[in-house]
Amino acid sequence: MAVQLEESWNRLLGGEFEKDYMKNLKAFLLKEKQESKTVYPPDNLIFNAFAHTPFDKVKAVIIGQDPYHGPNQAHGLAFSVQKGISVPPSLRNIYKELASDIPGFKMPSHGELTKWADEGVLLLNATLTVQAGVAGSHQKKGWEQFTDQAIKVLADNRKGIVFLLWGKYAQSKAAFIDEAKHFLLTAPHPSPLAQGFNGCKHFSKTNEILVKSEKTGIDWQIE
Repeated sequence: MAVQLEESWNRLLGGEFEKDYMKNLKAFLLKEKQESKTVYPPDNLIFNAFAHTPFDKVKAVIIGQDPYHGPNQAHGLAFSVQKGISVPPSLRNIYKELASDIPGFKMPSHGELTKWADEGVLLLNATLTVQAGVAGSHQKKGWEQFTDQAIKVLADNRKGIVFLLWGKYAQSKAAFIDEAKHFLLTAPHPSPLAQGFNGCKHFSKTNEILVKSEKTGIDWQIE
C-alpha cells in the first residue's frame, strides 16, 4: 500500500499509519497480494480522494461504501468510474437527478468524477480497497476506522461543509458531525434498488448553502 496522502491531510491523518489497526490492515493487504489476489484500485489511487480534495478545499462530502470491484472501474473516488467504463446504475440515477435539479445540466457520456473532486467535493468511500470480483471483501479490516477519522477531523476543524448522506450507511456518519457547524442533507441511496433519491434536489441545495456562506457553488456538469 503506497501511502501518498496529500500534505494537508497527512498533517491530520499521518499518525493513523502508526496505529495497530493500520498496521494490521497493511498486513492484510500484503497477504492478499501474496496470494495473487487482485486488489482495486491500484496502489497509487487508493488515496485519490484526498489527493484531489485537500483538507482546506473541502466544500462538500459525498460518502460511498466500497470501491467498484470490476476491472478498470475503481480509481479512488466514491461513485466514480474511469473513462471507457459504462456508467454504473447508481451514478446514472445521480445524473438523472442532476438533469432535473440543475438547469442546463447535460447527461455525461462517462462516469469519471475527478472534476467534482477538484472543485471541493470529497468523494470518500468508507472502505478504500476491495478484492476483484468480491464486493465488500475489505470491509471491517480497518479502513472504516481511518475514513471515520477523516470525517471527524473535517467535522471538528472546519465549518460550513455540506455533507450529502445517501442511504443508511452514509447517514450513520452523522454521529460524528455537529449540525450547529455543518449542513447535513439526507436522502435514500441512489441505487435503483432503493426508492426516493430522485427529487431530493441535493445538488441545487448544496450550491444554495455554499453561496449563502459566501463560497463558490459547485459546477456539477461533467464534460
